[in-house]
Amino acid sequence: MKLKNKVVYITGASGGIGEAMARKTAAAGASVVLLARREEKLKTLAAELRDTYGTEALYSVLDVSDTGAIEPVFRELLAKTGRIDVLINNAGFGVFKTVEDSALKEMEKMFKVNVFGLIGCTKAVLPAMRAQGSGHVINIASQAGKIATPKSSLYSATKHAVLGFSNSLRMECKGTGIQVTTVNPGPIRTDFFDTADESGEYTKNVERWMLTPEFVAEKVVQSIVHYKREINLPRWMNAGSTVYQLAPGLIEKLAGNAFNKK
Repeated sequence: MKLKNKVVYITGASGGIGEAMARKTAAAGASVVLLARREEKLKTLAAELRDTYGTEALYSVLDVSDTGAIEPVFRELLAKTGRIDVLINNAGFGVFKTVEDSALKEMEKMFKVNVFGLIGCTKAVLPAMRAQGSGHVINIASQAGKIATPKSSLYSATKHAVLGFSNSLRMECKGTGIQVTTVNPGPIRTDFFDTADESGEYTKNVERWMLTPEFVAEKVVQSIVHYKREINLPRWMNAGSTVYQLAPGLIEKLAGNAFNKK
């Protein structure tokens, strides 16, 4: 019960790693607040968490792309929970297309969810965290935010923005008791690719390297108990991202064919 008496809010909690993180945090003793668009899935998961782990589990329907709805939803939930110890900004999606083939509406939606929604949720909890003198914001970014590849330019741009925002926020929160963690996973075996990779080509090429939602969720829970600035998964992929940042031209030349496997 490492998280006993902690209150954890999770966006994008109705599936994938959001759902897995909800189970892991509840199993660790936390009270969980689930946020996503799909009410029926949230209702079912909240009931499961209460029945299985005996923890308090609340839920609220929220589309983070509707930034005007974020503050009222969080205000209502904070009135119920009284505090918030951890916010996990997990809601997000990607579409793997070239810039030329992407619709402007598609680009706008991706930035609304992945960037503005994440920032809006963070702004909604910072005053409460600052008042209580503690808190932890965990932003689910991506290795794509560190190393861009063809057909993921727009998705990579959103995750690069998340990394930049998180790094600045961490410095802004120095001395307040608020910690900031970024999680940068490679491909995860979830329904993310139903939207991102309609052809199935990328999934087929990287399937053997895909992480499980449970593995990623476990690493996130560990970072709540033992703070980490960044979580990079898998390690070998992060090593490639680090080398890319040092010598991007060389890596693009050597790994050009691998980058195009979408």
